[in-house]
Amino acid sequence: MEYTVQKLASLAGISARTLRYYDEIGMLKPARINSSGYRIYGRKEVDLLQQILFYRELGLALDDIKIIVKNPAFDASQALREHRQKLLEQREQLNRLIENVEKTIAHSEGRFEMSDKEKFEGFKKKMIDENEKEYGKEIRQKYGGDTVNQSNAKLQNMTEQQYDEVTALAEQITKTLAEAMKTGDPAGELAQKAANLHKQWLKFYWQKYSKEAHAGLAQMYVDDERFKAYYDKEQPGTAEFLRDAILHYTGIKP
Repeated sequence: MEYTVQKLASLAGISARTLRYYDEIGMLKPARINSSGYRIYGRKEVDLLQQILFYRELGLALDDIKIIVKNPAFDASQALREHRQKLLEQREQLNRLIENVEKTIAHSEGRFEMSDKEKFEGFKKKMIDENEKEYGKEIRQKYGGDTVNQSNAKLQNMTEQQYDEVTALAEQITKTLAEAMKTGDPAGELAQKAANLHKQWLKFYWQKYSKEAHAGLAQMYVDDERFKAYYDKEQPGTAEFLRDAILHYTGIKP
């Protein structure tokens, strides 16, 4: 069966403008243009649109989706299996959060005694899943799967007090780093305080601290655009300043 822009847009639940944009950027071209000048989409294009919308639902940027679907090695069947696995993981996460909310309701109504650990299990697991989705591949390549799994386990087993402490530490790092940036000296007292706070923050997640790993992570903050954008969102240059402060703190040469 073939579809015009309007019919395919209606079928997929998106706007006709979106379909035209996908055509303009070369991500989803129509099968042909008919004699009246209308874009016509066939089965192949319908299947590709489904893949694109799957990736969009998973939060990927359009530029990344285009690279994936335009790769000559792109395997639609394998992509569907991967989509299914990710959706199952999301469902598991939602079920865990729902269970946590139901326990909380029962606890508030006096029907269930909920430990402090149970109150935060769902939220900590959500944080782990989000970190895995965003940075898991790079972190595992750099530090190894066992190290990352141990770090995730340490987070999952945090007490409420530890969770509050590490959250407060993260806020303190941000404030201290902002003040240190004003001095322009990564070797200065404020910058070194920020580096030390960062070390204390890491120890909540790492099984074992090492200067080399700390310095390597600081370099990743600069090399990986996602980390760099996170640190530079308030003040450009923050990622590099933190890297330099940590390198000075650890004594590791760049």
